[in-house]
Amino acid sequence: MKYFYLFLSITLFISCGEKKEKAEKTETLEEKAQRIHDSVITIDTHDDINVQNFTDSINYTQNLDTQVNIPKMKEGGLDVAWFIVYTGQGELTPEGYAKASENAISKFEAIHRLCEEIAPEEIELALTSDDVRRIVASGKKVAMIGVENAYPIGEDISKIEEYQERGARYISLAHNGHSQFSDSNTGERDSVWLHNGLSDLGKEAVAEMNRVGIMIDVSHPSKEAMKQMIELTKAPIIASHSSAKALCGHSRNMDDEQLMMMKENGGVVQTVALGSYISTEKSEARSAYMSEVYKKVADSLGVQWYERSQFSTLTDEQREEFFDNYRKIREIGEGVAETDPNVPPAVNVSDFVDHIDYMVDLIGIDHVGISSDFDGGGGIEGWSDASETFNVTLELVKRGYTEEEIAKLWGGNLLRVLDEVQAIAQTLN
Repeated sequence: MKYFYLFLSITLFISCGEKKEKAEKTETLEEKAQRIHDSVITIDTHDDINVQNFTDSINYTQNLDTQVNIPKMKEGGLDVAWFIVYTGQGELTPEGYAKASENAISKFEAIHRLCEEIAPEEIELALTSDDVRRIVASGKKVAMIGVENAYPIGEDISKIEEYQERGARYISLAHNGHSQFSDSNTGERDSVWLHNGLSDLGKEAVAEMNRVGIMIDVSHPSKEAMKQMIELTKAPIIASHSSAKALCGHSRNMDDEQLMMMKENGGVVQTVALGSYISTEKSEARSAYMSEVYKKVADSLGVQWYERSQFSTLTDEQREEFFDNYRKIREIGEGVAETDPNVPPAVNVSDFVDHIDYMVDLIGIDHVGISSDFDGGGGIEGWSDASETFNVTLELVKRGYTEEEIAKLWGGNLLRVLDEVQAIAQTLN
């Protein structure tokens, strides 16, 4: 009798194995992509915010017109959003620093309000990679905080630690325009420099970020500033939202020398889904076409349409009217474009993953990640908001990336750098 049960057990084992093998063979590409998407932790390292969307009455628990909010994160399977404390570059004066500081603190407070008062049962702030994994396992969404432009810090280096205590886990020392810390990538276009890289204060900031465990973000500073940061830092660095200059020559992108420096440093480059950083030619052709469409739609509605370059010249009333009608005009315009067979093609997910492919081939799978720049200019056809996040995974699967590789791209590499930065900080205190 015992031989009968042994035979039965072997038969069942073989049968189960055959069923599993058959199931794997019959799994469609979309099903495989969905299985992988559901199992990996998906992290988008750059999502801008407006504090007006963090109130009791208007907030991210609602499916707002924003590209990122909790309903869209749930729909698209985006686990982690890095909300950005962004401040535009202003005058390098005490008054400028004070005004910028107020803006930055209001954004820190808005993010904390969402996680601690508005929707603590739906989203939680993470400070470490262990926090990320714990919160994702609990079924909640994850918020993290990045600082785009250190300008609000002024000349008081101690504020870097204050920002760390408020939850910041990466800081960029400049944005578009030279800061008191660092030259910006904008100098690549006009050859106007302020520091020829980092200022003395910027060099101090690098050491202080190492000490307190904040990742250094080099997406906006100049190439020379980036080189100096890599020479000075004791920890790996990140580019929170940059793509490959070899495929798109925008000054915000990284050339091959910079990419190789990121690899040697042990850092990670978060490829960004912003059309003009992915394909200048396609983006400009599409933008020119859509601009004319939007103008015609606006005319038909009896309102004005303005280009981004005109915003700084608008009155408060003009700006308010524009944004009141913005979404409606865009929706109608996009509907018009869909019916035109001659509309220039939009930058899409395939173009985006071309940049991932390029960087993976050049510097390796361990040094590449993913970001959108949603609500800050990002968004492409197929990944126009967080609800379409799955489409990126689908394209990666189509190109033959394994689950392990996709897990690294979607967040594993970024969390590895965060761990290393925080571990090195422990040795410096």
